[in-house]
Amino acid sequence: MTENRKAGRRPSMFEVAKMAGVSHQTVSRVINDSPDVSPTTRKRVREAIRTLDYHPSNSARALASRRSHTIGLIAGGLRLFGPISTITAIEGVARAHSLFMSVSLLSEPDFTPSEFRAMCDSFDEQNVDAFLFLTPTDEMFAAACRVDVSRPRVIVTSTHGGLSMSAAGRMMHVENRRRTALVGIDQWGAMADVMALIGRYGHRSALYLAGPSNWRDAATRMIAWRKLAAEHSVASRVVQCSSWDASEAYARMNHVLDRFGFSGSTKPTVVVTANDAQAVGVIRALHEHRIRIPQDISVVGFDDISGADELYPPLTTVRPRFHELGTAAMREALRLLGEGEETVYAASAHGVGLIPAELVQRASLGPVPIA
Repeated sequence: MTENRKAGRRPSMFEVAKMAGVSHQTVSRVINDSPDVSPTTRKRVREAIRTLDYHPSNSARALASRRSHTIGLIAGGLRLFGPISTITAIEGVARAHSLFMSVSLLSEPDFTPSEFRAMCDSFDEQNVDAFLFLTPTDEMFAAACRVDVSRPRVIVTSTHGGLSMSAAGRMMHVENRRRTALVGIDQWGAMADVMALIGRYGHRSALYLAGPSNWRDAATRMIAWRKLAAEHSVASRVVQCSSWDASEAYARMNHVLDRFGFSGSTKPTVVVTANDAQAVGVIRALHEHRIRIPQDISVVGFDDISGADELYPPLTTVRPRFHELGTAAMREALRLLGEGEETVYAASAHGVGLIPAELVQRASLGPVPIA
């Protein structure tokens, strides 16, 4: 009888790996009958499994079918509207296909690659069939690309950021690239729609509040905004925020308005924000400075959060199709598992399948004020 059994503790995959002198990923590949293991190594791992009397966590069902019918989801950005909406859709599709979800949540301020790796190890122990990674920041995206897992993975992210898509691809092993799909929201297309709309209203002077620079959605929106502003001859000033919070946007907008008042320079005719929470802060600052919306300055947001249509005035904003994003992510997972057709996207860029976002026009956007 082994020490593990004497202690009443079930042995782990890591103990099998240690006894066999291999990595836990190799143990996982042997359990799942992957062809990417040499006969000698396979024999050594199986001997360790027998010696330790090791069984994967999902026991008889997984061993019989080589499938656990479980999807491992690792997600960041859980304070925000978009990720929560996306996860809700993912769970709905999984349930419709009789799949279980095992979920681990990440905190952006405390994130470390080792924490991400530990979550993946835990899912390996559960013998999940596939991984879904919601990676809003560059650090999380890099970890999702770099981690060596033997199962299919779907990464939900944006096309631009401090880590380019080409550099991300180089982080993956060749086999991992073949088992990876990437999906995201068409941020660039949404910003193009915003620019076209404010142009039709005659706006040529704009203030843009950018989201935190290490968030890939924020980076994509800002890069698109800068390029589109240049193409449409819109004089744009960018205010870089370190968070998505209304309180920071409120403070920064107050500072900008105070500077305009002190210098006597001309105010922008429209403020565009990287999310709706920032727009809330901007609107408060404008009201407190007795600046009318949209008669004096128009405001445009992004996300169409609950209550955006109840602001004063109701907020013009972008409505990303987060439900479609979550559905597409699960469909990609099913495809990689051999259980679905290839997803057709309206657009794609840099290897990322893109889900559209709809521009919703409300009363916060109006024509350029008459001088």
